[in-house]
Amino acid sequence: MSQTSHHTVQIQGQSVFYREAGDPSAPTVVLLHGFPSSSAMFRDLIPALAADYHVIAPDHLGFGQSAMPQVDEFDYSFDTLTEITLELLDTLGIERFAIYIQDYGAPIGLRIAARNPERVSAIITQSGNAYLDGFTPFWEVLFAHASDRATHEPEVRKLLELDATKWQYTHGVPVDKLALISPDTWTLDQSYLDRPGNKEIQLQLFFDYKNNLDGYPEFQKYFAEHRPPTLIAWGEHDEIFGADGARAYLRDLPDAELHLLDAGHFALETHGPEIAALIGDFLGRVVR
Repeated sequence: MSQTSHHTVQIQGQSVFYREAGDPSAPTVVLLHGFPSSSAMFRDLIPALAADYHVIAPDHLGFGQSAMPQVDEFDYSFDTLTEITLELLDTLGIERFAIYIQDYGAPIGLRIAARNPERVSAIITQSGNAYLDGFTPFWEVLFAHASDRATHEPEVRKLLELDATKWQYTHGVPVDKLALISPDTWTLDQSYLDRPGNKEIQLQLFFDYKNNLDGYPEFQKYFAEHRPPTLIAWGEHDEIFGADGARAYLRDLPDAELHLLDAGHFALETHGPEIAALIGDFLGRVVR
């Protein structure tokens, strides 16, 4: 089994952390994490894929072990996080790759794919929206905050506290599978959120998130024109990005493979081996 190694490189003057495993000469899979997690969410998936693939999993700036410049020192937006990710891949000499996108990883990965379609060999999406379908009531306060930060910030800040972080992992999970979720997950994520200045970073990204929706037509046009091989492995009970967001991909990607799992937002925690098997079978057929 390939061991995972841990690295930091300088990108645009910032330290970017990433995990790596597998043979660099094998096809590359890039794993892009969501909020409020880090590449640690892929700790079990990385070795599962590394026997056959070269795997890269970075931490976005402001998350995990990557640099966390203060919000007044860096332009925290999904456009800039995309630039950092693409420059990381260029620095590592990775020309072509499949992407696994979850939550925040979706607007980052799909910007890269839509603007560089020749570089993306396949897409695996797990609670990674590209359509207006699937936005749940969870988002109401966030979109209100995007229109009026001062009024809604106190309510939105509650999403950065431990109860909300734990809920992201436990909601929608069948009772008999709750014991599969390690408390380390939300404890680690919360420790990163509780660093001085990090909540201000997250509030800025919450504010910027609405701009991702403006990119959806570009993403959908990319799907329809380029038909990238796509695997959808999605928690059917996700109360953040509902299952309608998974089904929506089929409008522009009728050949996409859809699997709705008996899981919530962080489906890897309860269905990791199943998702790894789906990915292995999928990539084995579509990536050469």
